Amino acid sequence: MEREGIRERLASAASMPKDVVMGAAVTTVLGNTEVCIENYRGITEYTDTLIRVQSKTGQIRLAGKRLQIEYYTNDEMKITGEIHSIEYNGGRKAE
Repeated sequence: MEREGIRERLASAASMPKDVVMGAAVTTVLGNTEVCIENYRGITEYTDTLIRVQSKTGQIRLAGKRLQIEYYTNDEMKITGEIHSIEYNGGRKAE
């Protein structure tokens, strides 16, 4: 989308992080037991083996065992458990 290209160029020119300008999700992984996700839109599926989180630009899918959301706010969440895989599907969901 052309609008996103303009935003990326603006972020680069202004030396601003893309997550701030574009609302991109930031995923921080600590080993295989903890994941923090910032700038998410919502939780679309939540079981002890699968958590799916919707972001502005796609969906983040975490699979594992004993998964749980330790906490979440409007901006950030922390997921713990035995994380086996993290997948990102960049397809945009209809708004």
